[in-house]
Amino acid sequence: MEPVRIPLPAVGFNPPIYTCRRAAVPFQLNGKLDKPFWQDVPFTSDFLDIEGSHMPGARFRTRVKLLWDDENLYIGAQLDGDEIWGSVTRRDDIIFQDNDFEVFIDPDSDTQQYYEFEMNVLNTVWDLFLPVAYRDGGSALNGYDIRGLRTAVFVDGAINQPSAANRSWSAEIVIPFAAITECLPQQRSPQAGDYYRVNFSRVHWKTDIVDGQYKKQTDPATGRALPEDNWVWAPTGVVNIHYPELWGFLFFVGSGPATAAGVIPEDEYRKWELRKLYYAQQIYLDLHKRYSDRLEELADILRAYAPSDENRAIQALPYRIETTSQTFVISCPAADQLRTIVIYSSGKVEVK
Repeated sequence: MEPVRIPLPAVGFNPPIYTCRRAAVPFQLNGKLDKPFWQDVPFTSDFLDIEGSHMPGARFRTRVKLLWDDENLYIGAQLDGDEIWGSVTRRDDIIFQDNDFEVFIDPDSDTQQYYEFEMNVLNTVWDLFLPVAYRDGGSALNGYDIRGLRTAVFVDGAINQPSAANRSWSAEIVIPFAAITECLPQQRSPQAGDYYRVNFSRVHWKTDIVDGQYKKQTDPATGRALPEDNWVWAPTGVVNIHYPELWGFLFFVGSGPATAAGVIPEDEYRKWELRKLYYAQQIYLDLHKRYSDRLEELADILRAYAPSDENRAIQALPYRIETTSQTFVISCPAADQLRTIVIYSSGKVEVK
């Protein structure tokens, strides 16, 4: 079977949830997570291979803590491991050529108009805005800058010194909500009970130590660097982080450890059923040079091309499929039966 343009993921819809409490003490930026601000704040689950838990586990542990207040989202990342190196020093260069830490934020769960942030151990940053995901023909706005961004790194060891007693590095990132809510209808900071779709990634290259320096391992046949490891909080089931529909849920709540955890709304599960039909439509287009208006044909595509059992069937809902020569719109009722959930051939999903 030929590779497809937009592959179906090897994981189903089972995104992790993080309950983000309000900050209770003043914040001082220094890259360290062992201070009162982060005390008693839980970490996320450990990062996994981007393709899912069926792949080999990460060689080094990575976890994240989060807090929020009226103005900012606070992110604290802990990256364990003794391979601590970096070379990129200019903002908005391609950070993932180094080992890095990355943040992805979709404030309204529509899988478009989302934000990407990357940084390395040298505290060099790269911030991007993506109007549309790459798979849907989008391109990043590299000139976008997160206004008011603050970052710091702490190294337990030494940078670019393999002989040092290297243990880990940690990063703190402060993202003002004003810089990531411009595309929201009300352009406001979150309130308790709201949620964002987010993901975190760690890129880590395989290296050797040559003449006392880290050097990326290469393929002897091509001389090119071996593929990097991609460890993430929410696996996307494909080596592509830009599947926002599979990112985790960040629920904003009040302060205190007794605050109840968020629950994924039913409409998000229905969005996933529409998303599977979106994947099927894209494959159908590749095969037949047109979209299909028949649910049975799309179901056949899923049974043939989905790499996991959980994505081979769709929930029985009253779907409506509309097509033209170049576009499609698929919809189903929202859980309240008063609104409609719609997915477009552009990849955008919304509740109307």
